[in-house]
Amino acid sequence: MIFIASHSDPAEVVEGLAAGGVDYLSSPFRGPEVVARIRVHLLNRLRLAQMKREDKAKNLLLSMAAHDLRNPLVSIRALTNLMRAGHVGEVTAEQRDLLDTVYDASQSMLDLVNELLDISMLDAGELKFTPGPTSLTDLITSSVRLNNATAAKKGSFIVVKPGELPPELAIDGPKIRQVLNNMLDNAIKFSPPSSTITVETGLVSGRCSVVVRDKGPGILEGEHERLFKDFSRTSAKPTGGETSTGLGLSICAKIMRAHAGTIEAQNAPGGGAEFRITFPLNA
Repeated sequence: MIFIASHSDPAEVVEGLAAGGVDYLSSPFRGPEVVARIRVHLLNRLRLAQMKREDKAKNLLLSMAAHDLRNPLVSIRALTNLMRAGHVGEVTAEQRDLLDTVYDASQSMLDLVNELLDISMLDAGELKFTPGPTSLTDLITSSVRLNNATAAKKGSFIVVKPGELPPELAIDGPKIRQVLNNMLDNAIKFSPPSSTITVETGLVSGRCSVVVRDKGPGILEGEHERLFKDFSRTSAKPTGGETSTGLGLSICAKIMRAHAGTIEAQNAPGGGAEFRITFPLNA
């Protein structure tokens, strides 16, 4: 919408733009100026439409590539696991070490492929959410149990400080478990060995809250905005040589938005970082 405003009344311009106008002409207007402004806006709309088509094609190509890579990676992991278990013959200690390396590397690649699939489907609006009555407490318990096995490899431990939560929320359990696992995995990665990672739950400002506090370096000044962007990493490095794709927190942010929830991060008192997710009570 291009509107006409009095040259001597700036308030008309402000009012017109607030009402949804994208440009204005001063009265009295001239024909060539009208044509020129319309031509510029038409070209901009054409460019925007082209960008949307290109973005859709990019997401489709990314999704196809990730999907085609996933199956052979699953096969590599399965075959490697069979060899490690000795189902195809005796395995020496040296061979087992090599097979363990192949297995871990293929798992890292599979994690990246799965994240690429998630991010492309989220951007295309094709990742389906199926909310249902779910116990957030049970999800936290199972995620902590799973991730404590990983933490133990670094001599670390995850403890839970439970607070009041409703018995059930209408949420997509597998997707929220993915968010919790990512938060805990990051806390383990960036905390030094023999750390205690804390999970605290409760009600804050009328919303369900889950906080994960780590013992890492915290969020450096000027890097906060990188946390939830696709393929973006901060300068902090994992303490045990773990890998990071820069996609996990971006996916978490999209999942939380789909639940009318939030995810935020800040430096914790006494050092480290804390990541908080919240849900509305009627979720």
